[in-house]
Amino acid sequence: MPHTISNTPLILVAADAKPLEGYVWHAVPETYLSAVVHGLGGIPLILPSLGEDIDFDELLMRVDGVLLPGSRSNVEPGRYGQPADPKAEPHDPARDAVTLPLIDATLRHGVPLFAICRGMQELNVALGGTLTSEVQELPGRADHRAPVSDVQAERFAIRQNIAVRPGGTLAGILGSGTVRVNSLHRQAIDRLAEGLAIEATADDGTIEAVSVRGAASFALGVQWHPEYWVRTDAPSQKLFSAFGDAVRAHMAAHRAPATAE
Repeated sequence: MPHTISNTPLILVAADAKPLEGYVWHAVPETYLSAVVHGLGGIPLILPSLGEDIDFDELLMRVDGVLLPGSRSNVEPGRYGQPADPKAEPHDPARDAVTLPLIDATLRHGVPLFAICRGMQELNVALGGTLTSEVQELPGRADHRAPVSDVQAERFAIRQNIAVRPGGTLAGILGSGTVRVNSLHRQAIDRLAEGLAIEATADDGTIEAVSVRGAASFALGVQWHPEYWVRTDAPSQKLFSAFGDAVRAHMAAHRAPATAE
């Protein structure tokens, strides 16, 4: 019977490694998986944090995009040349061991990359930048942490202004000027990697979005959480739509033509 190649993109989503019930579970919050489905019409594939057991070059020949989600964990300071800091915990060294080389391979293969929250921090570290673990403790900086609440919609409420820099990748998606977002984090970019360009900042100067200079495809990081309100918030929808457009362009250029069996 004839064999056809689906037009539905496959999106690789990096997982956290979480000890639970005597096992190590590899998990992704449902909001990110749902955003892949409803935000760009893709199929999410969870990438386990198995380090060197994963052949990234082989994997990236079979997927159409990579999503690096946020997490309660922070990138380990040793990954960017800083001493261990208990205040920066929790950490997830298994995730670090996968996402940092995955970013390098993704950019090398020209696969579209969308990095959210921790994902943006990983992107900066992978390209040689550094982070600060408690941005709210720096002089002149605001408290970017989520409000204390057991209600996720309250924690992820859209409440902060960012300034989108004109002429950049993000401005091409959202327009330049002020956009309201739901940015909630402790860790933030300190020294920007040379390979990144600043796309947006918060009122206190905290970097809120970056892009990869000279990337072969879409390669954008945002510090906020467009996945949470992708069904109802226009800027969130536009971000996932732009990622989806890049993913489908990559599919058209790189997938083999259909063959008959």
